[in-house]
Amino acid sequence: MSPGIIILLRVLHIVGGVFWVGTAVFIAAFLGPSLRAAGPAGGAVMSHLTQARRLPIWMMVAMSVTLIAGFLLYWANARTGGSTWLGSGPGRTFGLGGLLAVAGGVVGMAVTAPTGRKLGTLGAAMAAAGRPPTPDELATMQSLQRRLATAAALVAVLVVLATVAMAVARYVS
Repeated sequence: MSPGIIILLRVLHIVGGVFWVGTAVFIAAFLGPSLRAAGPAGGAVMSHLTQARRLPIWMMVAMSVTLIAGFLLYWANARTGGSTWLGSGPGRTFGLGGLLAVAGGVVGMAVTAPTGRKLGTLGAAMAAAGRPPTPDELATMQSLQRRLATAAALVAVLVVLATVAMAVARYVS
């Protein structure tokens, strides 16, 4: 691969990763708890973030760009360095970081995204009903919120660990 392509891939990988990791940590540590504390008013904010601002799409694009660029960079290094590089400290650590990032992406796509959609649908139905939520609706909402909070925290931990692996990989022997 030419140096220009490697530079482009690194920029895409790092900028996409900064957005993905930063947003994941912000959501898990600050936004999610604040929305839950705000009660029904939090639903309007989340609805705006997902519908008008398209946050889930931005997250999916950032995740995809980060993972694809990272895979191509790993492949370029493996192709150049062969099994010697793959078995080296940097090769193993970059590989571990990649696996952690992929795991974060899988949890995000398989748990966080569908749970967020279910919450949005339930919240919209409750708002349209024009009445207080039933005990069943409230229990379902709370269960979905717990699931979303747990999954968001797991994604944040996985992508932070992936970032740490990427940051130190060159220095691992």
